[in-house]
Amino acid sequence: MITSRVIDRTRGFARIGAMNTPANAFVAPSIVQPASGSTRRSVGELLREWRLRRRMSQMLLANEAEISTRHLSFVESGRSLPSREMVMHLAERLDVPLRERNALLVAAGYAPLYRERALDDPQLAAAREAVELVLRGHEPYPALAVDRHWNIVAANAALAPLVGDASPTLPAAPVNALRLSLHPEGVAPRIVNWHAWRAHLLARLQRQIEASADPVLVALHDELAAYPAPPHASAADTEPVQHLIAVPLRIRTALGELSFYSTTTVFGTPVDITLSELAIEAFFPADAQTAQMLRAQSF
Repeated sequence: MITSRVIDRTRGFARIGAMNTPANAFVAPSIVQPASGSTRRSVGELLREWRLRRRMSQMLLANEAEISTRHLSFVESGRSLPSREMVMHLAERLDVPLRERNALLVAAGYAPLYRERALDDPQLAAAREAVELVLRGHEPYPALAVDRHWNIVAANAALAPLVGDASPTLPAAPVNALRLSLHPEGVAPRIVNWHAWRAHLLARLQRQIEASADPVLVALHDELAAYPAPPHASAADTEPVQHLIAVPLRIRTALGELSFYSTTTVFGTPVDITLSELAIEAFFPADAQTAQMLRAQSF
């Protein structure tokens, strides 16, 4: 058994999990159930919200969907009920997430199309192996897999030096990568450029909120934004953007000060909700010293 503070190096692959989670299982991504008694909204209302969220006029969306503006107006106002195919067609043009496409279908009176499997579902075995391959292959550099709410579902062993001294008083499971980064009892006290990294994370989270309108992400953003700055943090730690190719994470560890750039990898053509919401955050050394120190480690 493992806890959220223990990293199991089975086959060289580290997992950050919940109490009493078997070491050979991924941590299940969080699933938020709709509030009981919530008002059911029409498919037209939902489509209109997504159109406005994407900053598209009725004319622009109608042109992209190759339908008349009149037809789209009737759908949004409820005067016309779209076919299942039309719902999916408009959702595709609006780049609606798979989870919300199901909600559109249900609102229109159709059965949901996309399944949401647990990560330990046998049908996702190949996807799990792909994630493990990427995480293990990225060592000796840190990498982790997160769900749509930034909860860590898997990580490689190289993440340990970055998060090893986080306070056990932090919520144990699921471990949230953003909370772990910015919480005063997480790794925030060791982040050298805390102001710059915080601004980067909050801006990225805000973009996700604008794209998804996920209330859990809204609450997470409000929580993170309210965290106080660690004692060492100074506005002077913000480096001039014009001199950077990306915002680095500079962090003090037992190995010394390490500096990283991060990249995000997602599945290209998922038709499962869980896979569509899974992302791998990989950290690459931003300087030769970081690369040298990590290559000298044995994970």
